[in-house]
Amino acid sequence: MVTLKQLAKELNVSISTVSKALNNSDEIGVETARRVKELAELYNYKPNKVALSLKQNKTKTIGVIIPNILNHFLAKVLYGIEREATKQGYNIITCISNESLDKEKESLQLLANGSVDGFILSIAEESQASNAIDHFKRTINQGLPVVMFDRVANDVLCDKVIVDDFESTYNATKALIAEKRKKIAFITNINGLSVGKLRRHGYSKAILEEGVMEPLVLKIKNKDDKQKKIKSFFKKHKSIDGIVAADSSAGIIALNTAINFGLKVPKDISVIAYASKSDSFHTLPRLTTIRQHAKAIGAKAAEMLINRIQSVHPTENYKTTIVKTSLVKNKSTL
Repeated sequence: MVTLKQLAKELNVSISTVSKALNNSDEIGVETARRVKELAELYNYKPNKVALSLKQNKTKTIGVIIPNILNHFLAKVLYGIEREATKQGYNIITCISNESLDKEKESLQLLANGSVDGFILSIAEESQASNAIDHFKRTINQGLPVVMFDRVANDVLCDKVIVDDFESTYNATKALIAEKRKKIAFITNINGLSVGKLRRHGYSKAILEEGVMEPLVLKIKNKDDKQKKIKSFFKKHKSIDGIVAADSSAGIIALNTAINFGLKVPKDISVIAYASKSDSFHTLPRLTTIRQHAKAIGAKAAEMLINRIQSVHPTENYKTTIVKTSLVKNKSTL
């Protein structure tokens, strides 16, 4: 592979001149810059990224840690991160914590040795369950900025990107109340997560404000058989006429269970769930969804991190950006 030294020798100029010409420095004349760039293109010259990172003390690489690559929402956030990072000239290295605290710690340690300029992450379930945050604080104290998205730790001082979990669930529940539904249940498979708790609180507030209903909540654990739990729930509470689901799988199973019990959707029961557009295509009738705009979350997280990395005078003025959800009405509600 051709080097700056070889280009300089062939053009009979200094290495510094070649470097400045390739970086569009005003110090280099138009004709010289043209000759340098033409020869660099002829030899397919590529800058040595390792050398550049050592010189600039920057790797132009972002570490991304997500809890579950099979989660459709998280995969779309990752897509948004990668697209925005590429647009701004950054690469990403992705690690999967698999909801494990130890794996999350290992990923941070692995990449914090000079491999990346900062981190974008969503916290593992084990970390949230045990409120483990010291590993995040250590990383930030090393001088590596962190941006958290979706699942965040309020006690960690860093930038964050979240959705309006409380408000959107409150509004979805109010929409079912406006349909004159009398027994609205909340089904969740993510109650142990920060977002799951916020969604449950939003539902409960809307229900309690009516003064005539009590919250009816089904919490499903990871080890549980979701279909059996939801089926038993329907058998026990035969008068349910509204469902708000905290995640897509709970919403889809609830809708299918209602149909299997002979209920007409949405005449007898309405169902709303946090889910993507593609999820709604796999249900009949099509599921009314709370859309989280995952790609926008990823893009915003990348933008915030890169701005902090590139800041000449970084401050501790951390921001939390809220990406508004959308309630997309389909055929599972009136």
